[in-house]
Amino acid sequence: MGRGDLTNAEWDRLESFLPLGGARGGRWSDHRRVINGVLYRVRTGVQWRDLPERFGPWETVYKRHRRWSADGTWAMLLSRIQSAEDAVGGIDWDVSVDSTVVRAHQHAAGARKAPARGPSKGDRWGDEPGRSGVEETGSPAGGSGQIGECLGRSRGGFTTKIHLAADGRCRPLALVLTPGHYGDGPQFERVLEQVSVPRTGVGRPRTRPDHVLADKAYTSRKTRRYLRRRGIRHTIPERLDQQRHRKNRGSRGGRPTGFDSERYKKRNTVERAINRLKGFRAVATRYEKRAYIYLGTVTLAALVIWLRT
Repeated sequence: MGRGDLTNAEWDRLESFLPLGGARGGRWSDHRRVINGVLYRVRTGVQWRDLPERFGPWETVYKRHRRWSADGTWAMLLSRIQSAEDAVGGIDWDVSVDSTVVRAHQHAAGARKAPARGPSKGDRWGDEPGRSGVEETGSPAGGSGQIGECLGRSRGGFTTKIHLAADGRCRPLALVLTPGHYGDGPQFERVLEQVSVPRTGVGRPRTRPDHVLADKAYTSRKTRRYLRRRGIRHTIPERLDQQRHRKNRGSRGGRPTGFDSERYKKRNTVERAINRLKGFRAVATRYEKRAYIYLGTVTLAALVIWLRT
């Protein structure tokens, strides 16, 4: 077993959730070897063609990652692990929200504006067609141009932004990608809507945190109304210009927002979660042209963090 590969305990937690062979063919190539190959690439950031031979053909590893990014397998595995943790009370539901900018490599540019909806002549989606038990998976809808592929120009240059919510133990609960120049506040509701941890027994998934912490980028009235409507307590500081505007309006300005400075100190958990994600070099620098493949890469990194925390 190489450094960074799945341990026996981690593999035991994942194995039962992995897709079986489809009706039209035989078996997948060994799941554990292929997943370790994807992990090696996500951890080191090497080109797919440079994967060590012990992981098998690089095309098999890459195509498995592309297929599972497209059909939601990585997201499903992350959801199952989160569900198992929640069942034993292992999730701290004091959730923090923030974002981070990721520099896109020059190779991330140049994706076709009209993604193909099916395999081209002489090509196949996945390493073994039909063996995931689903129909052939093309590129998910939404990718078109730089904005559609979550690429933009910001102060950091050619970038993508990762918006995330993290639990109190520094583990990502929800992930959203946008171009690098998009603001944080407008994505707040979208991020919280992605928080959904299924129950292991009967019942709806848990979607409401006990408490939400965020910085001044999320201090809009719209954000606070959304949290009050859902009955979610929150700790978000008020910007100085908002304080001045409220005071200048006198009695019409309303009451000052409540703020617990001691509880706000716990917001560092999302910063630490970002630090853990960026420990994976293929997350810290984006190489993928397609947003859905890069989201699969970030989701796999989050899955590893949950397995090892």
